[in-house]
Amino acid sequence: MCFLLLLLVAVQVTHAQKKIADEPAKVLVTMPFQLLNGGVVIVQGLLPAYPDTLNFVLDTGSGGISLDSSLVAHLGLSPVPTSIKLRGVAGIKKVSFLRNQRLNLGGLIIDRLNFHINDYSFLSSIYGIRIDGIIGYSLFSRFIVKIDYDDLKLQICSNGRLEYPSGGYLLKPHIRSLVVQDASIQDNRKIQARFLHDIGAGVSLMLSKAFVDDSAFLMENRKLWPKRGHGLGGKIDMQLTIVKAVRFGPYRFKNVPTLIFEDQYDVTSYPYLCGLIGNDIFRRFNAIYNYAQGEIHLLPNKGFRDRFDYSYSGLDIQLINGTIEVGGVAEKSPAAIAGIKEGDIILGINNDFSANFARYKKMLQQANKQIFLFIRRGEELLITQIKIKNIKRKG
Repeated sequence: MCFLLLLLVAVQVTHAQKKIADEPAKVLVTMPFQLLNGGVVIVQGLLPAYPDTLNFVLDTGSGGISLDSSLVAHLGLSPVPTSIKLRGVAGIKKVSFLRNQRLNLGGLIIDRLNFHINDYSFLSSIYGIRIDGIIGYSLFSRFIVKIDYDDLKLQICSNGRLEYPSGGYLLKPHIRSLVVQDASIQDNRKIQARFLHDIGAGVSLMLSKAFVDDSAFLMENRKLWPKRGHGLGGKIDMQLTIVKAVRFGPYRFKNVPTLIFEDQYDVTSYPYLCGLIGNDIFRRFNAIYNYAQGEIHLLPNKGFRDRFDYSYSGLDIQLINGTIEVGGVAEKSPAAIAGIKEGDIILGINNDFSANFARYKKMLQQANKQIFLFIRRGEELLITQIKIKNIKRKG
C-alpha cells in the first residue's frame, strides 16, 4: 500500500459564517465518485470556460481549494503570487492564487472560489490517475456534503434543517478551516487526544514522533518498519507499526496500521494535535459533513469490518508517463534486500504483464506472499523475488 499524507493547511484563512436557513436542506446535486487505494475520494468537475473534465481529491485536510500548476499552465491562466503559505509534512511553500473562479460539480456551479496553485504531479504518479486539484474547506463550508461509500455517490445539499439517518453517531468536532476531533488510542496505555479528521489522507492513523516519544505510548516491543511517504514539499521518511486500538464514539478499531512521522514543519502543532485519522478508517462509514452546524454524522457501511492492510514490502511504485516505476525503496525492507532500486521499471509481477497499475498495487499488498518482479534497469533485464511481510507478526 502506498501511504500518502496530504495536509494542505492555509496559514491565513478567512471566512464568513452564513446563517442557517429555517428551510430544510435540499439536495442540489448527486454525482458519482471514484474510490482509490486507502479510501481517497476522487470527484470530477469542470472549469466552466474549459471543456476538459478534471479530477479532484475530496479533502477535509485542505483549508481551501486548489489546482495543479501544470493544468493552470496548460490552460494559459495567470495566477497571482501571494505571501500565503501552505504547510505540509515535507515542507512549507508560498503559493499563487486564481481568485474569483467558478467550478461545475455535476451541474452545480460554485462561484467565488479562490484556487491556490500547487504541483500535484507526485499525486498523479502515486494514484495512477491524473490529479487536477483538491477540494476542501471551500466546498464543505458552503454546503452539506453526504458521502455514500456503498453506492459511490456524493450529494451536495443546501444548508438547512436536516434529519440524520438512524443507527449512526453524531460527532461534534472543532471546525475552522480544518476538522479536529477527539479520539482515544491504546497501545502501551490508553490516551485521549485530538486528531485531524482528514479524508484526503489514504492512511488509517498517523502520529507525530514528538507525541510518541513524550507519551511512551507504544509498547516497548513494537517493531517499527521504515516507510517512505509523500506530502506537500516532497518525500519524507516515516515508520510503520500498529497500535492496539483507535476509538471515537461507540466505534473501536483494533490492530490499526499506524505511521509515525517527524513533524519538522509543525503541521500538527503538537501538543494541540497528536496526529491525524485518515480515510482508510472514515471510508468505513457513510458520512454527512455539516460544517454549518459543526457536525459530522457517521453510519457504518458495508466496508466497516474490512481487514486493514498489514502488508509490508518497502516498495513504492509510481505511474509516470504510462510506465510503472519504483519511486522509493525503504532501507532494510524486503524490497531493499531483494536488490530493487529507485528508478527501476517494473515490467511484470508474477505472470501478470498487463502494466495495470492498480492491479500491481494490490499484488504488493499480499502479506506473507512471495512474488516475482520482472524489472528493467537501464539496458538490463532482471528477475527478483520479494517475500512480503506482515506487520502484525514479530520479526
